[in-house]
Amino acid sequence: MSGRSSLPLKTAKKRVVELRELLHEHGHRYYVLDAPVISDAEYDELFRELQQIEESYPQLLTADSPSLRVGAPPLDGFESVNHAVPMLSLGNAFSQEELFEFDRRVRERLERDTTDKSQVTYVAEPKLDGLAISLRYENGVFVQGATRGDGQTGENVTENLRTIESIPLRLRCAKPPAVFEARGEVFMSHTAFDSLNETMLAEGKSAFVNPRNAAAGSLRQLDSRKTAQRKLSIYLYGLGELQGMEMPATQMETLQQLGALGFPVNTEIDRCVGIAACYAYYESILQRRLKLGYEIDGVVFKVDSLAEQRELGFVSRAPRWAVAQKFPAEEAQTVVDGVEFQVGRTGALTPVARLKPVFVGGVTVSNATLHNMDEIARKDIRIGDTVVVRRAGDVIPEIARVVLKERSKKSQKITLPQRCPICDSPVVHSELEVKARCSGGLQCPAQQREAIKHFASRRAMDIDGLGDKLVEQLADAGLITSPADLYSLTEEQVAALPRMGEKSAANLIGAIKASRQTTLSRFLFALGIRDIGETGAALLADRFGSLNAIMQADEESLMEIDDIGPIAAQSVCAFFNSQQSLSMLETLLDQGIEFPEVKARAIEPTLTGNTYVLTGTLATLTRDQAKQQLQQRGAKVSSSVSKKTTAVFAGESPGSKATKATDLGVPLLDEQSLIDLLQS
Repeated sequence: MSGRSSLPLKTAKKRVVELRELLHEHGHRYYVLDAPVISDAEYDELFRELQQIEESYPQLLTADSPSLRVGAPPLDGFESVNHAVPMLSLGNAFSQEELFEFDRRVRERLERDTTDKSQVTYVAEPKLDGLAISLRYENGVFVQGATRGDGQTGENVTENLRTIESIPLRLRCAKPPAVFEARGEVFMSHTAFDSLNETMLAEGKSAFVNPRNAAAGSLRQLDSRKTAQRKLSIYLYGLGELQGMEMPATQMETLQQLGALGFPVNTEIDRCVGIAACYAYYESILQRRLKLGYEIDGVVFKVDSLAEQRELGFVSRAPRWAVAQKFPAEEAQTVVDGVEFQVGRTGALTPVARLKPVFVGGVTVSNATLHNMDEIARKDIRIGDTVVVRRAGDVIPEIARVVLKERSKKSQKITLPQRCPICDSPVVHSELEVKARCSGGLQCPAQQREAIKHFASRRAMDIDGLGDKLVEQLADAGLITSPADLYSLTEEQVAALPRMGEKSAANLIGAIKASRQTTLSRFLFALGIRDIGETGAALLADRFGSLNAIMQADEESLMEIDDIGPIAAQSVCAFFNSQQSLSMLETLLDQGIEFPEVKARAIEPTLTGNTYVLTGTLATLTRDQAKQQLQQRGAKVSSSVSKKTTAVFAGESPGSKATKATDLGVPLLDEQSLIDLLQS
């Protein structure tokens, strides 16, 4: 800063507006369009003038000022941000066959001809190897930036994102919407990565292993002034919450709108008609990936039509309308030094190979999953073997194959232990399961610890600050052996642990106390019932409404719920019939855990035994609403027509399902017949 401004306030107000307009425009030209019209020195002069005026008149500093890009004073920590629209993960394809199978499923659900006569239009986008973030604008001004987190809740990294020069601090439009949320990926270019590592080494610090780790570390700096020095980049590719404007009709229009509003959009993005064109794009970008100047680990293909995206919907936490076609995994050769069996939350034994350390896929790998004994037998992996290790992105390293010509006569076959390596309980291996399991249940220390980690996790009881390492510390100290023990901990006990002060202990006990107020679905998920994930727990809570009702349900009534099959139903009944589980449950409830009962979704069994199929566009309600109302009356709603189908309800523009109904002699009814059925 070269001094304070001598301008009078009235003149300063006018000049600040002028300077911000100039700096926003020149910044956009330089960082987004790569077409500057003034020199760096001229830009710096304008920037310094703005800083001087804001220093003289702090009341003129606003949230969209370019001066905020230099960073702010350090934060104590990151606040949590709840995403109004969930940030979803993507399903992966690792081969051409898997990509074409994705397209087949899309066309089938859209009722398109599954031959090449009716192709789907996709948008192809390079899959950046970075961090997903959201940018929230209110009345055109950037007010909040957050990481993806678990998709529902992320971290507030607004100050760090402000330092990225290519992010507009206000939208480039005359009448901005009330709320506009853009989504994209923060990454570090090869040039910025090399420069950062040179600086780190010159300062006697460790270099970053790869650009993704460097970008993650930079974006999570509590001191945003350090982030500002690390030259992060960003490309935007989607929208979240919108208020005051309509959603574009297609993904390509979404990208064009983002560009028009001032956001950087990847110029490699293209529209592809048909899956063959998608694969041609994939092969093209694979050949050019090293020349792009930044890391990508595949290509994302999205159905272009947003109306078709809505029709396709989601499965679990991933959209049915998009897939990430991953590049071939990086491979390296090493030797299997030994095998250990890890015991998971449900007692499953997972063999893990201990390897001679080898650098592959951007990291040093010393362990690789062997999945299960069947996989070991299929690949004929032995201790002492020379093997090829494969790693792709964040995927856990695995052994791809054995180099048989290098096999030593001293190599040893891998055998399944007869007793648990942790608690010495017998290992059981059902013919119905691939995995072998420890029979010790919650008496096994490994299962205890994994159950506690799961119980405290963000999607379960969400006990802030209770990470895996702290769970291990508490267990090693003999303070916890089950989730219920968490609620008996004291600040003094926690503060006595290594690297835990009084403030940290108080924060943890406060978070544990706060977790007593939860929801039924979260609590069910936290219990760790085998085969019941987050979605299954929500379905159980929605259908039955109370814990008692779920505990008393039999397998048949559980299987009335869509997506709860016989295995999951059997697991629920087994859990609530186990004395060990009931004892833990009783102790948890005695510790004061509370959750409101929800209104059970009533089943009026007037249509029990009937199976219906919906096709075409309905005018009075969506297909999802129709499906829900039919299921509420006990009917099953199928995605395919068979001789067992009771009837097919067809809206406007019905597809191949209507034709198949006619061919099979299944009644084909109109939308009014559906309404009459629901109202009868």
